[in-house]
Amino acid sequence: MPQLIFFAVVGVAAYFVYRAFVREAERVTAKIRREERQARSGTSGTLVKDPKTGEYRLAKD
Repeated sequence: MPQLIFFAVVGVAAYFVYRAFVREAERVTAKIRREERQARSGTSGTLVKDPKTGEYRLAKD
């Protein structure tokens, strides 16, 4: 019985590590695509509107 609990805990931990890895990979891929689009169009950043002030600022990564 302890082996079953051990493997269940290892399986759950592996699942959460995998999800964190996939989330980070998607974030990095999106950043690379955004930088490629900026290089293609010749821009130096992406503007994001601040909802409180209504001003546009460069997006932070």
